[in-house]
Amino acid sequence: MRYLTFALTKGRLAEKTLALLKKTGITMEEMEDKSSRKLIFTNEEYGLKFFLAKGPDVPTYVEYGAADIGIVGKDTILEEQRKLYEVMDLGFGKCRMCVCGPKEAEDLLKRQELIRVATKYPHIAREYFHNVRHQTVEIIKLNGSIELAPIVGLSEVIVDIVETGSTLRENGLVVLKEICPLSARVVVNPVSMRMENERISRILKEMKAAL
Repeated sequence: MRYLTFALTKGRLAEKTLALLKKTGITMEEMEDKSSRKLIFTNEEYGLKFFLAKGPDVPTYVEYGAADIGIVGKDTILEEQRKLYEVMDLGFGKCRMCVCGPKEAEDLLKRQELIRVATKYPHIAREYFHNVRHQTVEIIKLNGSIELAPIVGLSEVIVDIVETGSTLRENGLVVLKEICPLSARVVVNPVSMRMENERISRILKEMKAAL
């Protein structure tokens, strides 16, 4: 039997996924050992392998077949644009992708003005402004705290993930438009889905029941 390989997004998503898998009877004690330096963990009983990766890398591993199954945020799926099947919404890690800025930036959106948009998600931002709003914008990619951009005058608005909105409020910013809801999703490599349909479907069914 060949191993089925899972790529899990490091951090909270991995922890929640492992807790969910535990409910289905799939345990990975080794992965819970924070001091472990191992990169790949194996569950011999079920013929599964697991590894942790940074969010943006998970869809890449899945598209190229280095992982059969990935657990990753919807934001990353939309941004990375990889060829894979999104098969299940796990419902945790819920948040929203939004256009945010100072209250007065609302007028600039209404008037469809040419504005600068700072974001970690240039693809999502471009897609939203060009195809949904039909508004011409200049997109500035940042990697650090995006909230800083409108405060220091780098951009008029930002496109970012909003969970509670407290960081926005503390910095005098508000949600101006909601782009889409986000949560953790299960993605599958298309070839794996064909070749291992039975096994993958069984695991997905058990995960769904455990939710």
